[in-house]
Amino acid sequence: MTIEFLWAERPQPTRGPKPALTAQQVADTGVALARAEGLAALSMQRIAAELGFTKMSLYRYVPGKAELVALMVERAIGAPPAVPGTDWRAGLSAWASAMLERFVTHPWALEATLGPRPIGPNELAWMEAALSVLADSGLTAAERLDTVAVLAGHARMIAQQAAVARHGAAAPEGELLDAIGAVIGRHADRFPALAATLAEPAEGRNQAFTFGIDRILDGVGLLIAARRGDTPGAGGLP
Repeated sequence: MTIEFLWAERPQPTRGPKPALTAQQVADTGVALARAEGLAALSMQRIAAELGFTKMSLYRYVPGKAELVALMVERAIGAPPAVPGTDWRAGLSAWASAMLERFVTHPWALEATLGPRPIGPNELAWMEAALSVLADSGLTAAERLDTVAVLAGHARMIAQQAAVARHGAAAPEGELLDAIGAVIGRHADRFPALAATLAEPAEGRNQAFTFGIDRILDGVGLLIAARRGDTPGAGGLP
């Protein structure tokens, strides 16, 4: 697959017959199919049938399945949200929350964005948005990139859990705790710390995403303070 396909301008022809389809229409049909049935259901033949065209006719708009999936990611993930630029913590929290929402809406994109692949403008725009928040943080380039990677990884992990449990009634963390609770009563002597934890009130559970983001950003805050030579405030945070 060539990266030029994702970056090429696609102006509408001004002369001759209007194209029956566009690459965007083909990709949007693929997005709808993958969202309903998963990425494994995706094929050029299936999309052609959905659109009422022949499989071969689709290759006028999309060179192949790899290019199709890459364009689907661009269409589904879309542009990043406008993040607050005056507060790095609020900006990164909003950025990570938006990423979680996109992946929960399009769980197939988790698989589609694994491993080396051509990167389109929307994916780079997400990185740009997060890095711009950290531009004046005092962190090194490697630290800024690693901060973005850790936040993205946390959002992806929670989205993956949501994808597994998307047909269940409980939140992913709740389903796991329910499964543990079903057996821990009979084996509490073997797992006393776990049994004691589950016996406590449930307030604050099922918040793994926000808890994780807050703790990640706490650590980033300490590092920013160290780079700036600031004195940490109450609780060890700047």
